[in-house]
Amino acid sequence: MTNENTQALSDAGVSIWLDDLSRELLETGAIAELVKERNVVGLTSNPSIFQAAMSKGDRYNADLERLTKEGKDVDEVVFELTTSDVREACDLFMPTYESSGGVDGRVSIEVDPRLAHDTDGTVEQAKKMYDTVGRENVLIKIPATKAGLPAIAATIGAGISVNVTLIFSLDRYRAVMNAYLEGLETAHADGKDLSKIHSVASFFVSRVDTEIDKRLDAIGTDEATALKSKAGLANARLAYQAFEEVFSTSRWSTLEAAGANKQRPLWASTGVKDPALPDTLYVTELVAPQVVNTMPGKTLDAVSDHGDVHGDTVTGTYEESSKVLDDLDAIGVSYSEVVDLLEEEGVDKFEKAWGELLDGVRAEMDKATTPA
Repeated sequence: MTNENTQALSDAGVSIWLDDLSRELLETGAIAELVKERNVVGLTSNPSIFQAAMSKGDRYNADLERLTKEGKDVDEVVFELTTSDVREACDLFMPTYESSGGVDGRVSIEVDPRLAHDTDGTVEQAKKMYDTVGRENVLIKIPATKAGLPAIAATIGAGISVNVTLIFSLDRYRAVMNAYLEGLETAHADGKDLSKIHSVASFFVSRVDTEIDKRLDAIGTDEATALKSKAGLANARLAYQAFEEVFSTSRWSTLEAAGANKQRPLWASTGVKDPALPDTLYVTELVAPQVVNTMPGKTLDAVSDHGDVHGDTVTGTYEESSKVLDDLDAIGVSYSEVVDLLEEEGVDKFEKAWGELLDGVRAEMDKATTPA
């Protein structure tokens, strides 16, 4: 029986993707159950998720031992383990991919976060990941750093579908959409089938509130308190306005006539960080057609249990959302400073998780080669 709350989201045009991946979730059938019962139609992963997955249990031990004995180094081992999990998840979601015409049934894998400021290295690894996973429904995740933008365009131009991650600002989001269109134009000029190329743009939500609310608490006035926990939603809603604008231009119409797909907005970081807030806030208040909401398991559980889905909660909010950002600026909270900091912290967080993942795998490899 499908959950009525998640069904309501699907009916409103929201694609539910799970923000988690591990061998345990795959092998126990937990993901398959979410597909069947909770309208989950895709999956995202990131360095932090892989680090958490491989630090628990022993499901990776046999492969770790085998790869170590084959003489692989730690980077090669991590690459093989992560692409293997993603390939299995792609196979699980293939029926969804086929029935949705390639829109959903997607599984994302992120390029090495140490390449966040290396355009050429990112493009090279994106192609290698795509070839290694070997599944048409994989999405290669590339961060929306300044070096990431040309890498996004080049990867799309090569005919590879991309999940653009770590987007915090409206200006950067517009640059991401431009990079997608550039990539499509390159692909079209090269005679590639544009209908096969898909993309989502992962716009982060809760982290914006966490950082801005900290600054509002420091200001401490009544005006500041009244603005708490409003910036994340306002920022995302204005991103949707930008999506509507860009994908109604003549430039887009030309590409659409050639078979291109819109790059859908994806709401990321949708788990509520402040326990005082409703735990479904970044789901039920960001409902709009043609969006993806990627939820950690805890948030998906909350939505399934008590998510009050009441139709489109985005379109028609743009004036009010703009006022929130204007009011923040008026009391001294710098939007540009916040979003720049969040991008820097986001890259650092994934680099740190990747380092911990490498350290953990290296320790297991050492065990595999140590005589009993």
